[in-house]
Amino acid sequence: MPAHPASDTRDRIQALVTVCVLAVVSLVIAFLGAAPARVSATELMGDERAPAERAFVVSHRGGGALAPENTIPAVTAAIDAGFDYLEVDIALTADRVPVLMHDKSVDRTTDGHGRIADLTLAEVQQLDAGSWFAAEYAGTPVPTFEEFLTVLAPSGRRAMLELKGEWDAAAGAALIETLRRHDLERRVAIVSFDPRALLTTSGASELAFRLLILRRLPRDIEQAVKGADARGIIVDWKAVARRPEVVAEMHELGLRVVVYTLNSDGEWKDTIAAGVDGIVTDEPGRLLEWQDAIASGDE
Repeated sequence: MPAHPASDTRDRIQALVTVCVLAVVSLVIAFLGAAPARVSATELMGDERAPAERAFVVSHRGGGALAPENTIPAVTAAIDAGFDYLEVDIALTADRVPVLMHDKSVDRTTDGHGRIADLTLAEVQQLDAGSWFAAEYAGTPVPTFEEFLTVLAPSGRRAMLELKGEWDAAAGAALIETLRRHDLERRVAIVSFDPRALLTTSGASELAFRLLILRRLPRDIEQAVKGADARGIIVDWKAVARRPEVVAEMHELGLRVVVYTLNSDGEWKDTIAAGVDGIVTDEPGRLLEWQDAIASGDE
């Protein structure tokens, strides 16, 4: 029996509609299954600052002015004080477990001796990391990275994690996985002087926010930052003071500028005037009070 022309037209239209519906469904599925959006500079660090605008405060080495640096008491004190960011140093033991430690050796901040990279976690956990600061902290242990995150996660605070020593892809991937377990990928910045250390985390996370630490400003700052897969810099203030236009250049590129480590009113005044986004300091409490005074017109 011959097909009716109207029937053929309806069939073709129905087939076309079906193809279109399937295409839309496929796009929705692909969208829902896509990787989450990368953490933006604004999400993690707020809008870029204008000159004289308040900068965020980064408490150096946890709360190193309040308790033994890079220990849980220091971290807890910084959280309780309400600082914008906690900066801590992460180093690997001989058995590749990340712990909080700034120096290459444990000599300055513990009762032990030797390079952290030569000591196992079990050996590091036997050390007293508090007596050097004050008698009341005697027996304070060196915390693992996991122990630090257990305290940070429920606090709602943000952190900067400075990678110390030599990191490889396995260590970088393990660090990212630990952040994921604590749902902290979107609340931390991974920072380092070594762009190779930063890049160990690139393949493991589409979300991770990285900052490159610099003592001096390279001529091509954009290339240096992109080469480290970073979204900004933490830089010695002296370098910025010699080239203050770099702040506006970075902001034009959508990047952020944090300076280290400033502890006096005079330094803070010059830094704020330059429009930097954040300040790393050993005096976070005083910096908060100073900025509050400036905002209220008392300075």
